[in-house]
Amino acid sequence: MSVKPEAPGPGQESVWDYPGPPRLEAVPERLRIVFQGVEIANTTRAWRVLETSHPPVYYIPPDAVWYYSDPTPRFDLMVG
Repeated sequence: MSVKPEAPGPGQESVWDYPGPPRLEAVPERLRIVFQGVEIANTTRAWRVLETSHPPVYYIPPDAVWYYSDPTPRFDLMVG
């Protein structure tokens, strides 16, 4: 069975046009990740890996991710 790629639409890329071996390229745009309405990452220093027939994979620096620590105290109940 052979795979027949679809032609990309305006403003789209085709994964079949990506190189082999993979290529690493800087992302010139601001990359924001929003989860459930909360921004959890924001950077202009992202990278993406392009490889034939695979969707792009984005990498962002760890200091661009906002980690949330729940300040609610937790208790363990010990019965005995």
